[in-house]
Amino acid sequence: MLGGARSGKSRYAEGLAEASGLAPVYIATAQDFGTDGEMAARIAHHKDRRGPNWRSIEAPFELGAAILHEAAPGRVVVVDCLTLWLTNLMLAERDVADEAARFAALFETPPAGPVLLISNEVGLGIVPDNRMAREFRDHAGLLHQSLGTLAARVVFVAAGLPLLLKG
Repeated sequence: MLGGARSGKSRYAEGLAEASGLAPVYIATAQDFGTDGEMAARIAHHKDRRGPNWRSIEAPFELGAAILHEAAPGRVVVVDCLTLWLTNLMLAERDVADEAARFAALFETPPAGPVLLISNEVGLGIVPDNRMAREFRDHAGLLHQSLGTLAARVVFVAAGLPLLLKG
């Protein structure tokens, strides 16, 4: 699921997961550093919206390992979101290109159960005015291209409405 901020991507993916009849697992990449009450409120809102039937895992860095551990027959995994994961990697000064390539390679062989990936499309606006923002946009765009090639289905969500791009 790709789309802009507050486009309805998460709600759409959660609805697909719930409609699947499989046990839903939510892998969150957001981090609450304890210094930002607004981020803590966002995380709490997402947890409350999903309800008690969801199993929640936090994976701000080792996302591939978390997916491999959680994807299984009888489960559907929702990952929210790849752009926060990329941000975490960049802020930790990790090799983002290498980690993104290894992550995409996980999907060359389909996981043991369905995995729904959520990410912000950040390449539709103007060219950012600073190097870090341009690098972030480039990393996100390249990751989306790699995953889009491998995914069975790609959906763009805008205004809460899904637009099927592939599948």
